[in-house]
Amino acid sequence: MRWIKQVFDHITLLQAVLFAALLGLAPFTPEPHIWEKLKMLMAGTLVRPIDWFDLVMHGLPWIVLAVKLAQWVKTGQTGKSGRGAQ
Repeated sequence: MRWIKQVFDHITLLQAVLFAALLGLAPFTPEPHIWEKLKMLMAGTLVRPIDWFDLVMHGLPWIVLAVKLAQWVKTGQTGKSGRGAQ
């Protein structure tokens, strides 16, 4: 599990925000893909394997962002940029 922390330590908060904004919301029209998949999940219509794959792939950037925000709140450190509490 230490390698997971090392991976997250090499991702900056800015990178996580960009990752979530671009990949997490793509495609942007007619509605963000993650929003469509979350609506399907709530409606119980998320049944095809490709839909589950889409949910994971478009949800992963948001999970990365949540972890980075939690790290920032907890320690003041956001990754390799060197800013924050030492």
